[in-house]
Parts: sequence; C-alpha cells; structure tokens
Amino acid sequence: MKNPSSKPRRRGIYFLPNLLTTGALCSGFFAIVAATQNWFDWAAYAILLSMLLDGIDGRVARWTNTQSDFGAEYDSLSDMVSFGVAPALIIFEFALNQMGKVGWVAAFIYTAAAALRLARFNTQVGIADKRYFQGLASPSAAAIVTFYVWVADRYLPEHASINVIAVLLTIMAGVLMVSNIRYHSFKGFDFRARVPFVG
Repeated sequence: MKNPSSKPRRRGIYFLPNLLTTGALCSGFFAIVAATQNWFDWAAYAILLSMLLDGIDGRVARWTNTQSDFGAEYDSLSDMVSFGVAPALIIFEFALNQMGKVGWVAAFIYTAAAALRLARFNTQVGIADKRYFQGLASPSAAAIVTFYVWVADRYLPEHASINVIAVLLTIMAGVLMVSNIRYHSFKGFDFRARVPFVG
C-alpha cells in the first residue's frame, strides 16, 4: 500500500540538468561559429561559459537526485563538442591553418585526444578514485588552448613564433589529456564539514 504522504518526483525536474548541458553545448557550437568569423574574443568567452555550465549541470543533478545514464552520456557528447572540437577549430582558425599539414595534424591530435580522454573517463566511472583525474580534464585543456588564442589575439604582435607556439601548445594539451598523470579533482573536499578551531 502506497504511503499517501509520499509524492513521486516530478519528471520535469530531470530537464534542469539536461537544460544546463544543452546550454554548454550551445556555447561550444557558438564558439565554433565565432572562430570561423575571426571573433576570437567571443569564441573564448563562449568556451568559458561552457566550462561554467558544465561544472554546474552535474552538481544540479546530484543536488536534485536526478542523475541518469542519459544525462551522463549527453554530458560527454556536449563536452566533446565544447572542449574537443571547438578549441581545436578555434586555434586552427587563429594560427594552425597557416602551418599547412602540421597545423591540421596538431588540431586533429588534440581532438582525438579529447575523445580518448572522455571515453576513458566514461569507462572508469564507479571504479576510479574520484579525488583524482587520470589525464588532464578536457575543460582544462580547452582553457589552455583558448586562453592562448585570446591572449595572442589581443596582446601579442603578429609573428611566426605565435604559430609555432600554437602547434606545440595544442599537441601538448592533447598529450596531457591522454597521459597517465593524475590531477586533483577537488571532489574529495567537503566544504560543508566542520573545521576545528585552533586557538
């Protein structure tokens, strides 16, 4: 017999984290469009917005107890666009397209590394130590690449060395994503826990 005081969770609440994920995906898509128009400032801002929304959607899902396999897969696909494809195209449009085959190979290495990083993360959910990431997280790699473009576009004079640095930075970010280096995820910190006062 059902408890009359218990109310089933409204299905509509599941749309909230997925709506945030859609916002992150939209920002990533806009970053690609902005890069094709040479709006590198806007492209960088869009990636930053994607990072913020990506950080919020998972927390909202946990707070509202609406985690789902669908949401996890959707989040990964959004991450691939926003932190895999978009940063590679941004830096390609900014500098790598002037480096010939080396440029597009570097952009592809980054994109493929982001896909491999996300696939490895998905297969380790539930078994990996949540306090650490194995390999650089894709949002962090995206931040490295797009921040370089933003700084170079705004403050650095045009010089061939900018393109060379772009190639090396793009490949380095890709290699760090698929490396076995462990990075602290900060998920182990309990900010609500009581901290003893030491006088």
